Amino acid sequence: MITDVLIIGCGVAGLYCALNLPEDLNIVMVTKDEASKSDSFLAQGGICVLRDANDYTAFFEDTMKAGHYENNPDSVDIMIRSSQDVIIDLLSYGVCFEMNGEEFSYTREGAHTKPRVLFYEDETGKEITSHLLDTARKRKNITLIENFTMVDLVREKNECRGIIGHNLNGEYSAIHANYTILATGGIGGLFQHSTNYRHLTGDALALALKYDIKLRNIDYIQIHPTTLFTHKEGRKFLISESVRGEGAVLLNSKGERFVNELLPRDVVTNAIHEEMKKEGSEHVWLSLAPIPVEKIMTHFPNIYQHCLDEGYDVTKEPIPVVPSQHYFMGGIDVDTHGKTSMDRLYAVGETACNGVHGKNRLASNSLLESLVFAKRAARHISAHYSVTDLPVETEIDESLYQNYQAEYKQAVLEAIEKEK
Repeated sequence: MITDVLIIGCGVAGLYCALNLPEDLNIVMVTKDEASKSDSFLAQGGICVLRDANDYTAFFEDTMKAGHYENNPDSVDIMIRSSQDVIIDLLSYGVCFEMNGEEFSYTREGAHTKPRVLFYEDETGKEITSHLLDTARKRKNITLIENFTMVDLVREKNECRGIIGHNLNGEYSAIHANYTILATGGIGGLFQHSTNYRHLTGDALALALKYDIKLRNIDYIQIHPTTLFTHKEGRKFLISESVRGEGAVLLNSKGERFVNELLPRDVVTNAIHEEMKKEGSEHVWLSLAPIPVEKIMTHFPNIYQHCLDEGYDVTKEPIPVVPSQHYFMGGIDVDTHGKTSMDRLYAVGETACNGVHGKNRLASNSLLESLVFAKRAARHISAHYSVTDLPVETEIDESLYQNYQAEYKQAVLEAIEKEK
């Protein structure tokens, strides 16, 4: 297969990038699983936006402070100043946000000094991503291929020419492209306890390691303070930070508060671990008692239902919560246009690192950052588009990929450990 632009991944970053490329370019998108199984669909809390010019300084400072001032200030500035345009775009695709009459409703999350988070119930990611996906499916120039796993890059010296991958039947093929965009998401599949889908195993990072593509801060891994505690295997269910933003409190086994719930995620996570260690417990408790029942049912209906299915009525009792791996602040090193150190190769979304998040991501900046820089990557490719010599055929030695998944996982985990 030969195409103009190839995008690996179909979360918000990959989809929004595709939708911002010219419609006279042929675009192929591949995804490792079903299109609806990206972490973007799982984002509960919301998306940050600059409310007005008076909010800029506080928004900037909140982001920098949460990131321990290791953020790239230029990237943070770009994200904040681009936020209102992104929201206008999303509304044009049919995305809905909670309204208070004719005005937006805003919620507040941990480490934000004021409410600036737009949301749709507790399924903001699903609301945004599903509309982007529906729009992409209708575009005649976009071809979406599900259940296709990338195993290698096609390259000529330091220039990317596409990828090699396989379908569910294990049949290998190459997709050649003038430009390739990595939007493969996070690394939760590398960890025992994670809020991520299990198939997100850092494949793009493994290939970056293989071809000496520059990486940045790959040991910066965020642990979310509150996931529903369970002994069941598989992905952990996230209890959105906006629950604490609306008043929920953390309690120890004696029913005592032990931390300010609106501190940055890493601080709250450390406090929970200390309390668990002190008590010798497997979890702490989260009480939604301070939140009116009506607000729970309208703002957090899916969290309410999931907890009920697990045997907990959040309107009547606290729920057990424990920290789990959640987000990846590091990744493939990119500039503010998403360019990697390999020619014709871009990276966007959680798999990329442009420095916005620093050492710790501010709540609800993930969707915004992914969208802002995905659009910038699309615009940069559009402005500099050129055709390269693509191979007519790529010989694929399948024996090279017999144990690739285990080898790639090990390589990424070793690189993270080394970086620490």
